[in-house]
Amino acid sequence: MSALAACLAERGCVVTGSDLAPNEFTAKLENRGVRIFYGHAPENLGDAETVIFSSAVGEKNAELRAARRRGLRVLSRAELLSLVAEEYDRVVGVAGCHGKTTATAMCAHVLDACAGTCSAHIGGLDLDYGNFRTGGKNYFVTEACEYRANFLSLRPSLAVILNTDADHLESYGSDEALLSAYKTFALSAGAAIVCGEDRIAPLVPSALTFGLRGGCDVRAEELRAVKGKYSFLLRVRGRESARVELNVFGRHNVYNALAAAAVADYYGYPPALAAEGLKKFRGIARRFEKLGSVNGAPLIADYAHHPREIAAAIETAGALCSGRLFVVFQPHTYSRTRLLFDSFVSVLSPVENLVIYKTYPAREYFDAAGSALTLSQSLPNSLYIERVRELEIYLRCSLRPDDLVLVLGAGDIYYAAKQIVRG
Repeated sequence: MSALAACLAERGCVVTGSDLAPNEFTAKLENRGVRIFYGHAPENLGDAETVIFSSAVGEKNAELRAARRRGLRVLSRAELLSLVAEEYDRVVGVAGCHGKTTATAMCAHVLDACAGTCSAHIGGLDLDYGNFRTGGKNYFVTEACEYRANFLSLRPSLAVILNTDADHLESYGSDEALLSAYKTFALSAGAAIVCGEDRIAPLVPSALTFGLRGGCDVRAEELRAVKGKYSFLLRVRGRESARVELNVFGRHNVYNALAAAAVADYYGYPPALAAEGLKKFRGIARRFEKLGSVNGAPLIADYAHHPREIAAAIETAGALCSGRLFVVFQPHTYSRTRLLFDSFVSVLSPVENLVIYKTYPAREYFDAAGSALTLSQSLPNSLYIERVRELEIYLRCSLRPDDLVLVLGAGDIYYAAKQIVRG
């Protein structure tokens, strides 16, 4: 939402907005001259002609109800994104259960290197571009979020699907319905790029594929890892091409890089330029970001909140840790925890030093079956903590310099971790 607000303000629109509390995103908007209200009230609408709402806003929201009563133009965030995208010649929509933010930013860096410029709408803060970058009308790269089928509002020139793991089942009702939505998204675009190792591949036979397996159109070979960062030989359509060196941690980022390289190939750019763009990509805030240290032990924060993401983050951290690995996980929403409960237990059970932090509810109401406490009770190896001060005391009493702390979650645990590092 903040990226779209910045986009509209940059184009000369008078933009105002509201949020529950000040944060780094509202601060950036206020620096641009956007007026922000804190708390939701009908009078915040002022003279607005159009009201945009995110999926986190319910129909009972005071401002949304007032806008409808006044007959104002009301658009969802997804509908606004679709209108913005229409202004560009080529639109690349990046979808998937995980990896969207990183892959979107990688695509932006790759197209920047290939075409000399690229506009991008990113769901996190790229360390160079931020969450919105203006770079002409030729290319526009954006995340296409699957929550509540929001990505079906977008009609990209090129659809990229990274993976289709089960998530947001509370809004889809079944895994089959989720997969069907991904298929619709791919087929509604002008062309598609999909992971050749994912279940979506057979459903979109005309798509360009990427992956590590033989048979993928764009694949990685000769993988090498140095202190958690990977390099590989990029092979495109059976031909050896450039050597890619990544400046971000984790094997999972090889797949994100391959997706970006496939976008470059689709538009006819040589692999060497894709490799150049990927090397310049320095990462995304909250994606394996080192925040500082506690007792000399590095503290790394990662946005992972799905079992598969958690597994990837733990694997990466384990390869870097010379001592003990401590994992602090904050579940994100009660419904996700309840629906994927067994998977969370499976991926977290092997962790010896595990803290389960109170649930970040986002848009949801309390549900004991999907609460952090219930999850912790199913993990005998875990300690349940509800307050930042308790977490800080535990870490400061436990850590040694050769240990590593991995803080996982998409909620406010990131800010708690920052507070602990500051001391």
